[in-house]
Amino acid sequence: MSDEILLETRGNLAVITLNRPDRLNALYGDMLLVLRKTLQTVAADPGIRAVVLTGAGRGFCAGGDVKMMFQQNEAKGAGAEGAGLENMAYDIRKVMETCELLHEMPKPTIAMLRGPTAGGGMGIALACDLRFAADDLIMTTAFALVGVSGDFSCSYFLTQLVGPAKAKELFFTAKQINAQQALEVGLVNQVVSGDELEEKTLKITNQLANGPTIAFNYIKRNINAAAAGTALKEVLNLEALHMVRTMGTEDHKRAAKAFVEKRQPTFEGR
Repeated sequence: MSDEILLETRGNLAVITLNRPDRLNALYGDMLLVLRKTLQTVAADPGIRAVVLTGAGRGFCAGGDVKMMFQQNEAKGAGAEGAGLENMAYDIRKVMETCELLHEMPKPTIAMLRGPTAGGGMGIALACDLRFAADDLIMTTAFALVGVSGDFSCSYFLTQLVGPAKAKELFFTAKQINAQQALEVGLVNQVVSGDELEEKTLKITNQLANGPTIAFNYIKRNINAAAAGTALKEVLNLEALHMVRTMGTEDHKRAAKAFVEKRQPTFEGR
């Protein structure tokens, strides 16, 4: 595990921290590869039933490390062509699997946000299932400020969350939006004071980590399919199939018994 990506397990909850606070947790290639590997590990671990992603210091993530990218491009010389261009696209696509993992892993993923959340950092946050923010949050796509089109799923999730016209506005202008504005347009689920952020985020995440994990997996699949524009007929087919699967779980049987007996259920993720 790299010192720039920290993994802490708290029972059945995993907390992953981007840990370059001196650079506002700006991302670069090797760091992203470690993040991808860490997400693969927690996704495959049945003992981990919810994941929190956060950043060390005063911000979540300032996006890509532009200074490092500029220096690397200068060293390589101007303009990639042919196979070089294809190789660069392949490398970028490989590290962007972090967004797919956060979006698709069979357990809830929660971004705990404070301060600057920009560019690729914003995309990674939007790829999580839920986002809880401190009141000092500042979000911006930022890509246009350095003359690039954007990556890390920003165009996909922004369009889903705020619609194409607003997404284009946020991309074209790279305007900064504060926590309250982010809440109003649906980019975050809840805003709290900075002092309360960790306590309240972990309280909700612990509830999810102790919930019906298998049902959460299929809930994610249903909603992701609907959000991606899957036809109603196909979503109904998925709902029916997933209902049958979840009705066969131990969690459902225990919860149904608890419901009949008028008591709170206990879920074990099985």
